Amino acid sequence: MKIVLDTRTALIAAAAAATLGLAACNNPADDNLEKQADATEQASDAAADSLESQGMESQADAVEATGEAQADAIEDKADEVRKAN
Repeated sequence: MKIVLDTRTALIAAAAAATLGLAACNNPADDNLEKQADATEQASDAAADSLESQGMESQADAVEATGEAQADAIEDKADEVRKAN
C-alpha cells in the first residue's frame, strides 16, 4: 500500500508542477495580443464574406489579405512579448 501512495503522490506532484509551469508561461499581454489577432482575422473574414456574397470578389480578397497581414503583425508583437519574458 505504501508504494501506491508514493506513486499517487508523485503523480499529483508532477501534475501540479506541470500546471504551474504552464501558468507561468501565459503572459496576460501575450494572451491579449493573441485574442486581438484572432478578432482582427475574424472581423476581416466576416467583411470579406459579406463582400463576396455581393459579388465583389476582388475587394473581398483585398480585405481578407489586409486582415491577415494585420493579424500576423499583431501575432509578431505577441511573439516579441513572449520572447521578452
